Amino acid sequence: MSDIAASDDEQKSRGRGPGRTTREDWLNAALDTLVFEGVDSVKVLTLAEKLDCARSSFYWYFKNRSELLDALLDHWQTTNTKALIDAANHPAATINEALVTLYISWLAEGGFDTHLDFAIRDWARRSGTVRRALDISDTARIDAITGMFRRFGYPEGEADVRGRIVYFTQIGYAALDQRESWEARIARSKDYLFCMTGRRPTEIEARSLVERTMALVVRPVRGA
Repeated sequence: MSDIAASDDEQKSRGRGPGRTTREDWLNAALDTLVFEGVDSVKVLTLAEKLDCARSSFYWYFKNRSELLDALLDHWQTTNTKALIDAANHPAATINEALVTLYISWLAEGGFDTHLDFAIRDWARRSGTVRRALDISDTARIDAITGMFRRFGYPEGEADVRGRIVYFTQIGYAALDQRESWEARIARSKDYLFCMTGRRPTEIEARSLVERTMALVVRPVRGA
């Protein structure tokens, strides 16, 4: 624990310490670093510099870097994977209504984090453990979406294929980063629903997708 032994001088020279940093501070700094710099940059010293605190405060919350990395994986699974599974299992009157709820889960703040998902996929290229966790997560997500189609009477094989199409299309769309305007995306929304489900959406279903999407992507003007 040489980090702790050497921490007194650091504590004096920095304005923060164990009592002024929280586990969430370290986790959020690590998540931010993972997303924008990659897992190799998620190091105790690097995070301490970002938090402007002594390295010793890290050990109040984590035994070592490996435990922090495990916490990052846990966070990803309990946000991204849980968000999609919960959305796929949400009660709905029709398959199009169910798909709207699923699509919205990819946009809702505090739920699915696309940047984090791709950071985990990049990490998985260098870690067998993370690769296994990613495979398990992808399978669970696809199973949930497949189950969503199955609930609305689709045969097993068709439900499986449609579930995969919905999932792979959304992941691929985000990966391409087309920078398409929301106006263009929304203009295609009704046809997207039909192509994904094979059932023509009603005007109410199509309007629901547009309204729920706009509520998330359009921010009110301050003072309006």
